[in-house]
Amino acid sequence: MFSKRMALVIGLIILITLSILTLSLSSRQPKPAFGPGRFAIAIVAPFQRLISHVNGILSGVWGHYFFLVSVAKENDRLLEQMAQADTLHYQNQELLQENERLRQLLSLGREIHKPVVAARVVGKDPSPWFQTILVDKGVEDGVHIGSPVIDPKGIVGLVVEVTDNYAKVMLITDPNSAVDAIDQRSRARGIIKGGTSGYCVLNYVLRNIDLDKGDTLISSGMDGVFPKGVPIGKIEEITRKEVSIFQEVTVTPFVDFERLEEVLIVPLQESVDPL
Repeated sequence: MFSKRMALVIGLIILITLSILTLSLSSRQPKPAFGPGRFAIAIVAPFQRLISHVNGILSGVWGHYFFLVSVAKENDRLLEQMAQADTLHYQNQELLQENERLRQLLSLGREIHKPVVAARVVGKDPSPWFQTILVDKGVEDGVHIGSPVIDPKGIVGLVVEVTDNYAKVMLITDPNSAVDAIDQRSRARGIIKGGTSGYCVLNYVLRNIDLDKGDTLISSGMDGVFPKGVPIGKIEEITRKEVSIFQEVTVTPFVDFERLEEVLIVPLQESVDPL
């Protein structure tokens, strides 16, 4: 047994259906609708208007949704292209900087008039007691213990250990290093040794010898290891004590060891045993 509400709904559906059929039949006649046709229009028109309005709203929402989805996809695509462009830009900048460094190394190799081996820095000793780096060239490339290492800014250090494909370089900032140096202005000589916190010291210069802050120190070539005239650093501070016969000279190296990436190794000339 149907409830009153169910009966009302069914009656309304039947009424709307009859009205639509009547409206459809009357629309085929060329003359204006009268009687049942006009009644059907009066019944159906509000529902059609409501349906058209809801349909318009849904169509707008649906179209706006697809538009937003399309915009989001386009935005993701543009962001990906931008990221790729940034990556290429950084890679190109890195290549340009590396090419400039290699060009300077090549120019330096020509200036010293000796065969040289270009090497890349691949490691650094983390110990605070030793100042060394590891490079990717070894015996197979003509590198041996005692080979001097330089870069376009100046002296880097000396090869102290070597394998077939790698070499360990002791920096001039290591306390165990020693380079015979000369003041480019006054021609005063001394020995450059490693100091503290990235500095070097110039030893064995008498207190009355002419040295000034800012003077440039270069290799003298007298040690038989480093080529003559290679820059080492500049004098940062001078202390002359009455109780000492030598000056205390602090030197700042020209080479920035924290940013060192490529170096030149000058292989030692092999001696030939007489027959």
